[in-house]
Amino acid sequence: MDHSSKPSDLKIASIQMVSTPDLKENLEVASRLIKAASNNGAQLAVLPEYFCLMGLKDTDKVQVREVPGAGPIQDQLAAIAKENNLYLVAGTIPLEAKEFNKVLNTTIVFNPKGEQVARYDKIHLFGFQTEKERYEESATIEAGNIPSHLLLNINQVEWRLGLSICYDLRFPELYRALGEVDCHIIPAAFTYTTGKDHWEVLLRARAIENQCYVLSSAQGGTHINQRRTWGNSMLIDPWGEILTNLPNGEGFITGILSKDKLKEVRSKLPALKHRKL
Repeated sequence: MDHSSKPSDLKIASIQMVSTPDLKENLEVASRLIKAASNNGAQLAVLPEYFCLMGLKDTDKVQVREVPGAGPIQDQLAAIAKENNLYLVAGTIPLEAKEFNKVLNTTIVFNPKGEQVARYDKIHLFGFQTEKERYEESATIEAGNIPSHLLLNINQVEWRLGLSICYDLRFPELYRALGEVDCHIIPAAFTYTTGKDHWEVLLRARAIENQCYVLSSAQGGTHINQRRTWGNSMLIDPWGEILTNLPNGEGFITGILSKDKLKEVRSKLPALKHRKL
């Protein structure tokens, strides 16, 4: 990919992981990959859903939940953002919920000073059942109910970024509710089963219909708990073209968000202005 860019462009990175039940190990991997992305020029990095813990059982995340604004996971993420002088969209971490046996599955965004500047609690909770697989997030996760976005000002350029998580991707009304954005950021842990059939087509649809970039950060591999995730972290442009993709394994992708590209797509096909409902 061509990394030549204008001052009005935003260099981004998406981190892909194969997280384990070891919180400390996952944070070390995240830190190492974010540092590498920062050295590559990234001004904003995104971690995947459940990056800090892919437990042996679903209730493991309840044991490490934190209160909003304080706790060892949040402290370490703040330090990583500050150390690498970038915005960090910190995948999801488990925060205290109203029910003692559940958590909120929450994206927190840290600025380059290590301050928390945005938060989104996952609204749509995944449920899936076949003879071989069963997932029921509502058993351990309390749903959020407020759409959220992130406003950045970098080099006197304003960026509006939509926040959503994994299963949210199947609900286009959430993306419409977020309004016009430059990029939708989607940390995820799509299963291999659903990912192979739906992941790419859903991501590209969200980019095309909202005429914006879509940056996804995924879990990608077979985990110690035997869960298999689809991977394929990718950056998609407002025309629906995949700019860069990491099929599986841990690593990162980088790319550029261009205001010029956004303007070009929206001026030649002003679909957002043609909306009726």
